[in-house]
Amino acid sequence: MEQQTAKKTFKKNPILGTKFTIAISSAKGGVGKSTFATNIALALNKIGCKVGLLDADIYGPSLPKLFSINTKPESDGKTLKPINKYNIQCMSIGFLTEEQTPMIWRGPMVTSAIKTFTQKVSWNNLDFIIVDMPPGTGDTQLTFSQEIKMDGVIIVSTPQELALQDVKRGIKMFDKLGVNIIGLVDNMSYFTGDDGKKYHIFGEGGVQKTAQEFKKEFLGEIPINSEIGKQGDLGKPIVEKDPDHIISKIFLSLAKKIKSFYY
Repeated sequence: MEQQTAKKTFKKNPILGTKFTIAISSAKGGVGKSTFATNIALALNKIGCKVGLLDADIYGPSLPKLFSINTKPESDGKTLKPINKYNIQCMSIGFLTEEQTPMIWRGPMVTSAIKTFTQKVSWNNLDFIIVDMPPGTGDTQLTFSQEIKMDGVIIVSTPQELALQDVKRGIKMFDKLGVNIIGLVDNMSYFTGDDGKKYHIFGEGGVQKTAQEFKKEFLGEIPINSEIGKQGDLGKPIVEKDPDHIISKIFLSLAKKIKSFYY
């Protein structure tokens, strides 16, 4: 099994104050990656893990909105202190800039920002740090993969063929860079109508087929549910707002699976 191999090939985690670095990636934007990252972080915390959440999407940070954080992190002049919200240690470029400030940065500036967040933030005794990566296969992914030595990456996608074309590129990139792919998640896989039937508006089974094609673990499906977006917009993600919701239970099940890979 893929996860059994992962247990034998962990690399030393260079982020001080953390044990395992898990990246959440999507090669295509707009597939719900950031919402997934926040909810899986909260789910891991709910099952007893100490968790940090690093919003590494330099160009489009989502954490300030999704966690309703409007304050700047404290600093002693050498390190930044994560902002604690919902018992999650949080850091984002969005904490340091105005909400509508465009991030017009070239590669070296992106690399510098990433090094600040991984080397100059006082993460405190974390089991997992969840890294919300930007979409695509650019400077941020390369910097993390080559310098941070991530312990694993979860790839989030919709079952739409257009999204899956980019997912396949992402899989090849992480494989080439030697980053263990924990598995693939089928997000917004379907919605259940008032008649009780499932409607696969973005296609059906594409993520699972892609996982099988590349011999990766398929971690499961997350259906479309209006409460997911609603609670994210309100700054209190669904796992925190309603841990007993059917969607929250899916995230909690995924969190248990992820935890079992490493403990």
